[in-house]
Amino acid sequence: MKEKIKLGVLFGSRSTEHDVSIVSALQLMSMADPFRYEVIPVYISKKGEWFTGGALWKMETYLNFDPRKSKLTRVYPDLTARSHALVAVKRGKPFMGETRYAAAKLDCVIPVFHGMNGEDGSMQGVLEMMDLPYASTGVAGSAVGMDKVMMKRIFRGFDFPVLKDTSLTRTAFEKDEEAACEAVEKELPYPVYVKPANLGSSIGVDRAENREQLKKALRVAFTLDRRVLIEEGLTNPREVNCSVLGFDEEVYPSVVEQPVRHTDDKLLTYEGKYLQGGNASGMAALSRIIPAPISEEDTQKVQRIAVSIFKALDCKGVVRVDFMMDEATGGLYITEINTIPGSLAFYLWDKTGEGLPYRKLIDRLVDLAFEAHRQKDRGTSSFQSEIISMALSNEQSGAKGSKA
Repeated sequence: MKEKIKLGVLFGSRSTEHDVSIVSALQLMSMADPFRYEVIPVYISKKGEWFTGGALWKMETYLNFDPRKSKLTRVYPDLTARSHALVAVKRGKPFMGETRYAAAKLDCVIPVFHGMNGEDGSMQGVLEMMDLPYASTGVAGSAVGMDKVMMKRIFRGFDFPVLKDTSLTRTAFEKDEEAACEAVEKELPYPVYVKPANLGSSIGVDRAENREQLKKALRVAFTLDRRVLIEEGLTNPREVNCSVLGFDEEVYPSVVEQPVRHTDDKLLTYEGKYLQGGNASGMAALSRIIPAPISEEDTQKVQRIAVSIFKALDCKGVVRVDFMMDEATGGLYITEINTIPGSLAFYLWDKTGEGLPYRKLIDRLVDLAFEAHRQKDRGTSSFQSEIISMALSNEQSGAKGSKA
């Protein structure tokens, strides 16, 4: 009988999107093929502590989280190359020290983080140090995808269509609020959108139509991040999203969707994304029109740009690229890329072409993780040089000369 793949699902972490990550992870874990995978949940708490254990399969474990009550094992990543282990510490009797042991061995990881300390390249760096195959965009692409200010600069450098924007730091704003707002007004007309540079799920995002609203929005945004993006607003935008799946040269776009707002709000809020109708089921709970009611020409344009962005950031696995269409002019603009999208955008792939069910999407992500790791292994990661020998020889000859 073929041995199961030990599939680690990493989620949680110190992020404002912590709870959304839990929902996305439990969705994935429940859909993974039990005949192909031994799924090993690895939860990172809001304090940054790593845990594994059977109780992590239950949603109630995360309400008033108590690892001792849930009988979870605290673990640490072993950064020894090819170890692929999560190490636990067993404390012995007084004065007997402690014993380290491998609590879990992983073959592959699917990171299901949203936001900082997970989606931003930090966890990808840990997984690179562990030399462990993982199914998400790498360190650089993840970092760019998380930082909206940097993202917009890079997109503009690639000549991708983006709205005009400017940015502020908390220091500049707190030094002189009026001067900071005046600097924004010189660059952009109202309305504008204010967005913390490193947050997702619409947290801290607001629309301002005058200076007072701008100051209020900036004050809120700066409680969440030290850098803020201020972006040109559209009067009547249509939001459309497209997912992209693949690695290297094998990259494919999904069907295009249009999220639906059920309120008169001029932006899609956190509550609108995840809590509509009292159904907390991640992005899958959001009402949407699939395929989006746009022309075939616009659909192909969205898909083409989404694939180009995926390749430009050297992405891997599954991402979602969000756009806005100006109803008045027909202009198409990129809002952002989500390198680990909510619910892994499975609802889009389920309706793409003949359909790619979530279970098959997970299989594809694992295959991509292994393929990327094989490609990495083909490169040389060490080089034998004479630098140390020469340095030692010079040191010894210098010491002898001094003695003489």
